[in-house]
Amino acid sequence: MSAKKKFKTVDEYIESQPEDTKRTLLALRGIIKKAVPNATELFNYDIPAYALVKGGKRDKQIMIAGYKTFAGFYTGTGILEHFSKALAGYKVGKASVQFPNNQPLPKSVIVEIIKFKKETLADSSSS
Repeated sequence: MSAKKKFKTVDEYIESQPEDTKRTLLALRGIIKKAVPNATELFNYDIPAYALVKGGKRDKQIMIAGYKTFAGFYTGTGILEHFSKALAGYKVGKASVQFPNNQPLPKSVIVEIIKFKKETLADSSSS
């Protein structure tokens, strides 16, 4: 297997994906930007990441990644367990969910997850 390509921009990363994955990533990106318009788009672990607060490091980010048949949505631990019913039809890990390219994204659930994560950040910064 060849070395992983290093991308300079999120657009370049998304453009390199298979068509179905590209569509899913663009939709996820749009949902994230709409839910948190002031999120900073960057790379973390060579995948697109969105800092939900200014200067937010990995634990204050949402990340997305493209795969052949799905897009990964990474929230960090302690978030997705609150959405287990809403995500029942998806493959969910401790800190990630896989959204198949051949299914519509659950937009309202994704927005709820992002807002919940952002609220937990606000709560932890005030304590």
